Amino acid sequence: MYSMVYATASDEEESRRIGRSVIEKKLAACANIFPIKSIYWWKGRIEEDNEQALIFKTRSELVPALIEEIRKESSYDVACAVSYAMSEGNREYLEWIENSTRT
Repeated sequence: MYSMVYATASDEEESRRIGRSVIEKKLAACANIFPIKSIYWWKGRIEEDNEQALIFKTRSELVPALIEEIRKESSYDVACAVSYAMSEGNREYLEWIENSTRT
């Protein structure tokens, strides 16, 4: 089975550092990075920030290690890192994920 992991980072430099670390360790086959605007509760207040979102494509059994790597590399007190199972997909793409991640 395969999963996507969604994470956020404080800025482009941090998102690239997290993405590169995850890919170098073969915890995911791919990291997509894009800018987002976030509105959220933090310490009893509503905050608004520019952030970076990351989406990783990986094998489901690697999700715990991937989330731990995100937590380790993140500057946030509480790192956003959640996974979503892929129920279906292009077979060749899923095989690429399989072959691009550690075994």
